Amino acid sequence: MKIEISRQNNLSGEIKVPGDKSISHRAVILSSLARGQSRIRGFLESEDCLHTVEIFRQLGIKINKQKKGVYTVSGSGLDGLQEPQSVLDCGNSGTGMRILTGLLSAQSFYSVLTGDKSLCQRPMERIISPLEQMGAQIWSRRGGMAPLSVRGQKLAPLNYELPVASAQVKSSLIMAGLASGEPLTITEPGFSRDHTERMLKNSGVPLDKEKLTISLPGGRYKLTPLDIKIPGDISSAAFFIAAALITENSSIILKNVGLNPTRSGFLEVIDKMGGSIDILNKRKTAGEPVGDLQVKSSSLSGIEIRGDIIPRLIDEIPVIAVLAARAEGRTLIRDAEELRVKETDRIEAMVNELSKMGVSIAEYEDGMIIEGPSDLQKGDLFRSYGDHRVAMSLAVAGLCRKKKMTITNCECINTSFPEFEEVLAELIN
Repeated sequence: MKIEISRQNNLSGEIKVPGDKSISHRAVILSSLARGQSRIRGFLESEDCLHTVEIFRQLGIKINKQKKGVYTVSGSGLDGLQEPQSVLDCGNSGTGMRILTGLLSAQSFYSVLTGDKSLCQRPMERIISPLEQMGAQIWSRRGGMAPLSVRGQKLAPLNYELPVASAQVKSSLIMAGLASGEPLTITEPGFSRDHTERMLKNSGVPLDKEKLTISLPGGRYKLTPLDIKIPGDISSAAFFIAAALITENSSIILKNVGLNPTRSGFLEVIDKMGGSIDILNKRKTAGEPVGDLQVKSSSLSGIEIRGDIIPRLIDEIPVIAVLAARAEGRTLIRDAEELRVKETDRIEAMVNELSKMGVSIAEYEDGMIIEGPSDLQKGDLFRSYGDHRVAMSLAVAGLCRKKKMTITNCECINTSFPEFEEVLAELIN
């Protein structure tokens, strides 16, 4: 699959982006652990999230699709999962694999987790090490790579300081503590996504959070079934926000976008760069802040992006690099070494592909420096590296080009945003 795209004079209209991927995963997981029927609306039907659905069906959970984006889950409680008869395939989802490894470590059965080629090259030692401190038995390929073989058993309490802020590691450990019934304390060096904590509180779990420390008292909990409407994914919205900002005479509205403060770093960066973005109709949905975003084309300025804000915008950095290429002056991005171990090395990928377009860009081990503005007119053929966020970021860059560009190997977009091209087409006049 390839995407061909070229310059647009303006973007206009009102769109909805698909449900939040992180919340969709967690909604299926916690609904399966509740006792009774849950209802999930706005579920993201991407490849990653559908792999999580299929895994819980293999674990004995009845999950029915009512219509597009609406699912019912008949949960069987914390002790109701069944031993799978075959290997559990997480596809491309690091979120799914890491959270499930924690949950399955505390079960009474054996399981094996695998994924596609990309996922099996991503580091899992960051969850294996603390889980083993709880007494988990996990076997992996050399270097902590999947497939992961998990022999579930009774786990011990844990008091753990995360070396880096990570929602996936944090959530994996919370799931292990929840399923084992043992007390758990986790301290992060900085704030990371808190969707797991918010959803657990909505499910009746007495999770305590004091600044950067999360505590889960020991005990067996009965999770309340969920009735949840999942907000739009700000990481998906970011591509259209960026597109409107750098496409002349554009004005768009994105409806029902999640505005969780642990995910809002992208909006703060846009504000600092001078982008025109207003939040309308602020409200809460299932404990998550939500709003509508009005975005207009803007003259942007380069800024410095580093430190504590990085975990709150890590998935948006590829498209931020595109914005930086169009901004006046220098943009410096540091402390983002996590990008090296995503679906691809996103630092290397964006530096390579933006360089082909004529952007003055240099690579650091933990980021990049970009001198703007660039007209992005050079080159014709570009690579996605099999990474959905790289593919969509390059498509945004293509909206500024006078001549057509082609991006190859774009099947990867289906992992998070299968309808990306259709939604973009709604804005093109």
